[in-house]
Amino acid sequence: MRSLRSLRFLLLALAMLAIPAISFAQFGVSITIAPPELVVYAQPICPQEGYIWTPGYWAYGEDGYYWVPGTWVEPPSVGLLWTPGYWGWDNDRYAWNEGYWGPEVGFYGGVDYGYGYGGVGYEGGYWRNNQFSYNTYVNNVGRGRFHNTYNKRVTVSTRNYVSYNGGSGGLTTRPSAAEESAAHARHEAPTATQSSHQRAASQNHDLLASVNHGHPPIAATSKPGEFTGKGVVAARGSSAERNATAAKATATRATETKASENKAATTRATETKASENKAAATRATDTKASENRAAATRATETKANENRAAATRATETKANENRAAASQPTHNSERSAQPSARSEAPRSEAKPVRANPSASPERQAAPPRTESAPRAPAAPREAAPRQAAAPRSEPSHESAPKQEPTKSEPR
Repeated sequence: MRSLRSLRFLLLALAMLAIPAISFAQFGVSITIAPPELVVYAQPICPQEGYIWTPGYWAYGEDGYYWVPGTWVEPPSVGLLWTPGYWGWDNDRYAWNEGYWGPEVGFYGGVDYGYGYGGVGYEGGYWRNNQFSYNTYVNNVGRGRFHNTYNKRVTVSTRNYVSYNGGSGGLTTRPSAAEESAAHARHEAPTATQSSHQRAASQNHDLLASVNHGHPPIAATSKPGEFTGKGVVAARGSSAERNATAAKATATRATETKASENKAATTRATETKASENKAAATRATDTKASENRAAATRATETKANENRAAATRATETKANENRAAASQPTHNSERSAQPSARSEAPRSEAKPVRANPSASPERQAAPPRTESAPRAPAAPREAAPRQAAAPRSEPSHESAPKQEPTKSEPR
């Protein structure tokens, strides 16, 4: 088997020697089997500013066609753009036209590689002031990571996945004058990083078209030669993509389940906390209401006790005052009665005068004037010292002797 492969490459080498020198500069290997259709994939994110996208392509090795994943590459110098390689039909064989770096994008067979390489030219970006500006309409540079970006719509009428120009079923696009000029202008070969990237792809069994049937598990990478990790993108429709999709769906379901569980736990915790807070608030309200009622009851009872005490004191005070007021007239009448009793003694001596029939009625009326008792009721209006007013009745007793001249009635 190994000898057959060596014989095949020897024949290819002889065929290449038969190609004119001018053609040798353009073509690498040539075979009679057309390459498969282009692989459909999503572009991975650009790892660093200044990197330019180089699309994936089918290369040919000892075991047939194998896929070289598309990747972001740092150009050999500022201001250079990448012209992708392409398969072209020439002299009854398919030959590979190597890609190159140059100030302008040349002809690449009209192959629609996507992501700015629509078959003619490059619409993925341009150099300005020694910085590469990215068209975010066709390039995945992340959101907010790069500042030198713009967005320009790129129109593609019908996507064609044919990967070669000429021959049966191939593209019929011909190079323009500008593209011919770019092809003959000074340009640089692929970088060492690109060459290493292609060699790594040639050694990966899963990238063989005979194995993946046009759906390689590694369709594109963020950096050259990195065929594992987050930056790896599988071809659409490949088993790797299906597995990745299934894994992503599983991870999504797990995430959603976890989110639902967390949300439910959070909801339960919130409801429990709310119930506890509500119960605590209810208890606090009940306790406060009980305290307020108890305080109000105590205040009412205290006020009632104070009112009853005040009423009792007022009643007692009023009773004392009434008793005192009632006792004062009796006491004063007793004091006023004492002088009248003293005045009655002289009256007993005046009885002989009353016995005189010749005494005039007027003089008999005089003794009533000596009674000062009627004036005694005025004493309660005054203080206790007014009891001295009782002697006023004494002059009335002294006035009785004035009636002595009646004793000389024998005259």
